[in-house]
Amino acid sequence: MAVYTEVSLEEAGALFSQLGLGTVTELQGIRSGIENTNYYAYTASGQWVLTLFERLSAEQLPYYLQLMQHLAAKGIPVPAPQPAADGSLVHHVAGKPASVVTRLPGSHRMAPDVSHGEQVGQMLARMHQAGADFSGHQPHLRGLVWWVETVPVVLPYLEAPTAQLLQEELAFQQHFAATAGAQALPRGPIHADLFRDNVMFDDTAGPDLLCGFFDFYFAGTDTWLFDVAVCLNDWCLDLDSGQLDEQRATAFMAAYESERPLSGAEVRALPALRRAAALRFWISRLWDWHLPRSAALLQAKDPGHFERVLRACIALPWHPPR
Repeated sequence: MAVYTEVSLEEAGALFSQLGLGTVTELQGIRSGIENTNYYAYTASGQWVLTLFERLSAEQLPYYLQLMQHLAAKGIPVPAPQPAADGSLVHHVAGKPASVVTRLPGSHRMAPDVSHGEQVGQMLARMHQAGADFSGHQPHLRGLVWWVETVPVVLPYLEAPTAQLLQEELAFQQHFAATAGAQALPRGPIHADLFRDNVMFDDTAGPDLLCGFFDFYFAGTDTWLFDVAVCLNDWCLDLDSGQLDEQRATAFMAAYESERPLSGAEVRALPALRRAAALRFWISRLWDWHLPRSAALLQAKDPGHFERVLRACIALPWHPPR
């Protein structure tokens, strides 16, 4: 999230009035993230998140918003998109497609412990099961096709050893994706970006409890194991070294599998998927770092982090204990 498109209080107010959400009394740009323009909006009826989509088209957006609706109806704690009178979830503000969703309570846990990872793992499995009968379908837009398109764009900016690693890993992932084992992995809607800053926890009632997943705008249909790998590479990682914290990883996987046990094929494929997840975010950060877009509050993230994660995944492949 960032602010690429400035929105006035009057422009936001007109939309919120149409949606029956009351008068917008305050509009606050959100600093975190890099893809869309986001604001916190405050009205007498509640707190909301207004998102203007800078890359996704109005035709692509129903998939994400309807997926969130579907998951919410199944009891998964996600933001609720607010419909217009005709039921449409896609709106327009300042010439951009937009959405308004409820703001989740709580805050991020940027230094998670074992308990936080266990709660994320269990809820992720529940989310996968809840999404299994979702009727919508959209490719994972930051998947292999996008990697193949984007690697040649960032290669000229890299030193030779780094460029070699990037090309070799892309070739490995192309080969793996073409195997019968990879193509047979269980699939469905995935979040695809479930980092620490996309999960909320709340401790006002005592224990620190998970209270929601948000930012589904990288979601798509792909193997559920990719979501698992993304989480292992963030929630269960030593951020300085890029290496997996085995205690947290084991606890995360046990919690996930308490809801949806992995097949033998998934267990065997997990090291390759961890590499895939590291590659995806390394490419994305290289792109944002070397080809930045102009935006107020934009904070590009260091691509070197996921290069280290990828190298650690290659050097130390990991399987959950059996």
